[in-house]
Formats: sequence, C-alpha cells, structure tokens
Amino acid sequence: MTRPIRIAALAALALALGSAAQAQTTWRMATKQPVDSPEGQVFEKFADLTEEYTNGDLTIQVFPNEQLGKEDAVLEQLQANIIQIYAEGFGYMKKWEPALAWLSAPFAFDDYDHWQRFMTSETVDGWFESAAEQSGVRPLGDPTRVLRGPFRVMVSNVPVEAADDIEGIKIRMHENKVAIETWDHLGAEVITLPWTEVYQGIQKGIVESVNSPIALVESMRFNEVAPYITRHDEYWQSVGFMVNEEALNALSEDTRDGLMRAYDEAGAYSQDLMSSVAEESISSMEAGGATYTVLDTAPLVEKMQTYYDDMAASGELPEGFMEAVEAARTSGS
Repeated sequence: MTRPIRIAALAALALALGSAAQAQTTWRMATKQPVDSPEGQVFEKFADLTEEYTNGDLTIQVFPNEQLGKEDAVLEQLQANIIQIYAEGFGYMKKWEPALAWLSAPFAFDDYDHWQRFMTSETVDGWFESAAEQSGVRPLGDPTRVLRGPFRVMVSNVPVEAADDIEGIKIRMHENKVAIETWDHLGAEVITLPWTEVYQGIQKGIVESVNSPIALVESMRFNEVAPYITRHDEYWQSVGFMVNEEALNALSEDTRDGLMRAYDEAGAYSQDLMSSVAEESISSMEAGGATYTVLDTAPLVEKMQTYYDDMAASGELPEGFMEAVEAARTSGS
C-alpha cells in the first residue's frame, strides 16, 4: 500500500471510529429506590435492555437512593438535561401542569383497566403536553407501563370485610387535603401521623389502621400489630419515566426504537415482578397469622362520586377531569 493510500485509509478509519464514539451516549437516571428493591430491579433491567437493544449506542447509568438529590433538585437537573430520566410518580409534574396531581384520584376508578384507559386518554395526553411545553419534560412512553405497588391495602387491627366497616375506624393519614377529605367522606376518623410512627401508633391504640402499598406492609412490620389486610385499590400508581425531551430528540431513530423496546419490556417485567412479590408477601403474612381480604370497592367508588361532583362544582377539579373519568369507564364496557 502506497503512503498516500495508507494515509487516506487511516483517515477514513479515524473518521469511522470518531463517528462511532459520537454515537455512543450515556444517560443519567435518578431514582429514590435501592438497587435491590423490586423497583430497583426494574430500573436495572431497563438499563441492561437499553444497552442491549441499542447495541451499546445508549447506556443508562442508574443513580439509586436519591444520590443526585431530592425531588426539586432532580427536577431542575432533568429540565437542564443534566439528568435525562427521573423514575418516580408523575404527580411531581404538577409543578408544570397542576391537573397532573389528579392522576391517582382515590376511588375515582372502577378498576385498573378503567384507570389505564383514563391515563392514556386525550385529556391526560393534553396535560402531559402542557407540562412538556413548559418544562421540556415528558413521559417516555405509555404512562401506565411500569407498575407501582402493585395495589393498595388497608392494614388494621379490626376486621374490614365490607365498605360499611370503614365507618368510624381510626385511620392514619398523611398531611394531604384530598386524602384527608376522602377518608372523612367515607366515614373514617382521620388522624394525621408520620409514616414512621404508624407501628407504634397502632400498638398504642392511637390509630386502628393505615393505608399502604402491599409491597411495604411486611417490610414495615405493620402486620405484627394490625393482622387484617384488606385490598381496597384506593388508587392506582405507576412509576413515571420522566425524560428530557431534548435528550430524547437527539437520539437517532434506531437508538430511540431500542430505548422504547427496552422500556416496554421493562414494563412487562415490572408487572410480573410486582405481582409475584405481592403474592409471596401475602402468603408469608398469612402464614404468620394475618387475614387477607379483597374488598368490593364499588360502594366506595359510588360514595366518592358526590365528593367529586362537589369538587367539580366548586372549580377545584381540572377542567374535563370528570368527563375523562366517565368516558374511560364506558369506553371499556
């Protein structure tokens, strides 16, 4: 090979290597959960699948345990494209679009499918679009794909087998207007108490019950002092993969396709994992003497209708919220 040809070949190789290097991108993903938690396992799965399906062109570096800061700091970094994904509840996006605070309205939905149809409705899409216009942050894909919970229960030291059993029960609640009003409307005696004081609060008779994701009941040892576990599906939740729009648009089409494939499969993995973890925990607690009941929530949904009607009449609900809930209910029937 002559010198000019060799130089040209080396130049072409350098250009090719340079292009390949430029194509490789690393994203920072902030989460609250530890790596070994069920959600942490989903995030690691997502990162692994992303690298696989993009042929290494996109790497997701997961930062668990709030290593990159608390919510406000992370959201600022997400907007600035310092962090590219924040995996948490979509409710945090209410700072850009207040209507998003109502994505998990308590006892507004008949079941998970009803909530899922609402979450993928044109109304909710419009709220996400409004938030994206102000912040440059949007959901990565289907906002219900990565499951959280996977469902909510009431843990109590007295049996709760029907909606009427909620009447007069002393229930621990966090400082949240809608949450307090909801359970007051349903007839419970609401007592605000920090999450870390619930175990002792039940033990001392300050409260008789607490609402919780099923996944946290055993780890918080609530079943030791409150052996009645009642599934009531108070509201549904997902883990929102909030993504920086600029970073997403900068990816090549092939890389973006690989990323979305990874997200979809990680979502399917989350559904299987969360369900199996819940089943194992329920079995373990039942073996330890707990009683597990699935409540008919239809009376609670019906009773809450008057609450939401009053909220709508006073202008406290987002415009179109009630219509979107109702449309999602009938579209699946």
